Amino acid sequence: MVRARIDDLATDERWQPVAAFRPELRRRLSVINGLTARLFRDGFHALAILPSGALVAAVPRAIVTLWPRDSEFRITHHILRGTRPLHITAVPNGTLFWGEYFDNPGRDEVHIYASSDAGGTWSIAYTFPRGTIRHIHNIVHDPWGDCLWVMTGDYGDECRILRATCDFSRVEVVLQGQQQARAVAIIPTEDCLYFASDTPLEPNYIYRLDRQHALFQVAPISSSSIYGCRVGNRVFFSTMVEPSEVNRDSHVRVYGGHASPNVPPDWHLLLAWQKDPWPMALFQYGNAIMPDGTNPSPFLALTTVAVESDDMVTSLYAVNP
Repeated sequence: MVRARIDDLATDERWQPVAAFRPELRRRLSVINGLTARLFRDGFHALAILPSGALVAAVPRAIVTLWPRDSEFRITHHILRGTRPLHITAVPNGTLFWGEYFDNPGRDEVHIYASSDAGGTWSIAYTFPRGTIRHIHNIVHDPWGDCLWVMTGDYGDECRILRATCDFSRVEVVLQGQQQARAVAIIPTEDCLYFASDTPLEPNYIYRLDRQHALFQVAPISSSSIYGCRVGNRVFFSTMVEPSEVNRDSHVRVYGGHASPNVPPDWHLLLAWQKDPWPMALFQYGNAIMPDGTNPSPFLALTTVAVESDDMVTSLYAVNP
């Protein structure tokens, strides 16, 4: 893992090593090549930064932790169902959460795990009973609502957006039972939440959910979306190339709009990349990965996967206030 401090797009980024992770031998070999890394879904797939400076991440089949002053990530939890969670979230007191993401054809019970010791140990914080959902897409902390938002999928009443207290003592359904409630990326703001739908069965949109839980459709997007982020007073969502009868677009696209309550919503298509020719089932869908959390800098950071020109491109874009 490396990091860089970006002050100006005109200067070259100076990447510095943060720490290493030593996976099993097979993955040490597969990660050397970009295509085999894509084939085996190698690398870090989620990251949470704690107030203490500890880092907690998801890698294939494990949750790993880097404690302050250490130089190597250590496995703190072996994932038994699925490859990894899609996201890890932390609340201000340092408690961490992630939800199980696995195929689950039998619709077994699905767990949310929590850790209060920087990922050192994990316990079940909440369980969805058998037959209620397929898996968990994301858990997002909302500092303005002092709560967590939980997104689940994938069909019928399994599609849910839920509001939970930060200790999961109370969980309420806010949206349920439609493909437009099938979401992964959700961005809390001062007066509302923005989320993008993630469905191959219907056209996809960006939505605004106000604090009274009124829902507004604000912009169409070209395909499913599983990544979003906030940069200053702007919100961004990326689309995934996931072909279906409805989603026919072969480009990864990035949409952006204002998140300020004093500025009228104005959503635009900002960036696009053509999907590369490699088979999606093996070498991943085209996508643009965005970091979780709120970014106070003036730059949008993203990493493309499975698009033409480069196997993986990490880019920074200046964002107008």
